[in-house]
Amino acid sequence: MVDYENFDAIVIGAGHAGSEAGLALARLGHKTLVLSINLEAVGFLACNPSIGGSAKGHLVCEMDALGGQMGRTADQTMLQIKMLNVGKGPAVHSLRAQVDKVEYHKLTKQTLEEQDNLYLKQGEAKEILVENGKVVGLITASNERFNCKSIVVCTGVYLKARIITGEYIQEIGPSGFKQSSYLSDSLKKLGFELRRFKTGTPPRIDARSIDFTKLEIQYGDDNIQSFSVLTKNKLPNIKPCYLVYTNDKAHKVIIDNIDRAPLYNGSIHGIGARYCPSIEDKVMRFRDKERHQLFLEPESASTNEWYLQGFGTSLPVDVQRDTIQSMEGLENAFIMRDGYAIEYDCIDSTRLLPTLESKDYEGLYFAGQINGTSGYEEAGAQGLLAGINCAMKLQNKEPLILKRSESYIGVLIDDLVTKGTNEPYRMMTSRAEFRLQLRQDNCDLRLTEYGHRVGLVKEEQYNIYLKKLDAIKKVKEIAKTIIKPSESINNFLESLGEAKIVTGITVENLIKRAKVDIFNLNDIIHLFDGYDYNVLSEVNTEIKYEGYLKRQLVQINEQNRAENQKLDADIDYMSIDGLRIEARQKLNKIKPLTIGQASRISGVNPADISVLLIYLKKMNNQI
Repeated sequence: MVDYENFDAIVIGAGHAGSEAGLALARLGHKTLVLSINLEAVGFLACNPSIGGSAKGHLVCEMDALGGQMGRTADQTMLQIKMLNVGKGPAVHSLRAQVDKVEYHKLTKQTLEEQDNLYLKQGEAKEILVENGKVVGLITASNERFNCKSIVVCTGVYLKARIITGEYIQEIGPSGFKQSSYLSDSLKKLGFELRRFKTGTPPRIDARSIDFTKLEIQYGDDNIQSFSVLTKNKLPNIKPCYLVYTNDKAHKVIIDNIDRAPLYNGSIHGIGARYCPSIEDKVMRFRDKERHQLFLEPESASTNEWYLQGFGTSLPVDVQRDTIQSMEGLENAFIMRDGYAIEYDCIDSTRLLPTLESKDYEGLYFAGQINGTSGYEEAGAQGLLAGINCAMKLQNKEPLILKRSESYIGVLIDDLVTKGTNEPYRMMTSRAEFRLQLRQDNCDLRLTEYGHRVGLVKEEQYNIYLKKLDAIKKVKEIAKTIIKPSESINNFLESLGEAKIVTGITVENLIKRAKVDIFNLNDIIHLFDGYDYNVLSEVNTEIKYEGYLKRQLVQINEQNRAENQKLDADIDYMSIDGLRIEARQKLNKIKPLTIGQASRISGVNPADISVLLIYLKKMNNQI
């Protein structure tokens, strides 16, 4: 008989963080309860019907390399896929997929239901139980008690959620789901400082009321990489998207009604994301801009609802309608779901260790928007790492802490636990100082070994990785081949505006030329026929950016030396002479685990780090 009252781990929430955490724990052999406030909210895309995007696509591919689920589900449910930023360097190329919102939820729920060791239950968490500084259980709103060794809190935007549309305010969660009413009080009781953040979502428009003939069509890309290396089928482009533009008339509607905008009249108290402003904020802040670009995106193949990306708003419903109907192609738009802002509680993420475990309570982990982030991908990445580290602790194994130099996930978590955030945190390529090393095309090369080591990457995926490594090695050897001058090669170079060759030259030196790449060159020399596109792309990038990559490796090695200098978690920085008072206070709050982490704390300067290095040397000499 199964004991349904005792679990190794309980995951509170089954959104993108909770799904990843629950699956990771269960797949690593731990009896796991995943508690969702509503089973229809499992894997629900409450805002935009897409996965990936600038920097976010990196996170999804990194999750896949570690054995996560998001990329696999996105590949199986997508309506369209594109590679963003292709006009820029490879460091910022990012996949973005329109996914079927209905099918994504269904597949996520099915995946959780069919996973061994995982028990999915509808219910609301009320109180986290701790004894002697350790998690021991959970009580639900229906007064059901579950005993456990660990808890992962993945509550998203549900804590004391408040939906705001103009003058209409509701105490509910996203898309009409029930809010979490009790858990905030439990967290306060445990000593967590709660803060109030805000996000929002645009209106959904009935496709039958849109004149698509007036809009600029946006197709997906064919023959590009998938999010998951396990995806074998060609990625579909079932539905296009469309460009829409605001205009002077639309702007006037907003400006004339700005006194009714909750963002401007004081109805909203939560802090919103700077990098994802509402349409009313964009119009007011950029008065000189004649128009703003928006995108119409399909929500699902089974609904007429279309998502108006870029039009996030909490304006009253009549102002939303009048503004939208002022735009070309949307003159007769019928709004099926009004846009809204949502306020919710979240914690101070600097109270967490780099494993995402609480500094104050053993076995208590936090992941996703509860940590102050914004976005499905940021949530999923945290959920995966929290689940892995919770499992590693249950198994008395070393945690998985990814460095900033080896993953965007490492950057994300380090920023959260070291710097914290005063607004919803969004991952961007500019946050990664070594982004040329952290490209989307090499996520599997960077992280698959970690996924295999912890046990989430199984043999099929690991063998794909090993075969890719072998193919890259072979292609690099071929690239050392010397090409002699010939009519065909010189005609090719001349057509590109490149200088002809008069003596032998290696293939890799030809690839280093500005207008030559491994693909157009192979059309002439055919040395790389039969090799996978992703393998050739990886080698092409490594050859073209060899100098930059070598310089970054030097910087990474310098940073890693600082990361290898450990600091005890129980150091009392107030007692260290020579540290400025601000540095002492910040160091005591964060309790960094390494000199590298200490150097990234706001308010700690290089002089403080020098004092810490002297302190470490003194302590080591006393041992």
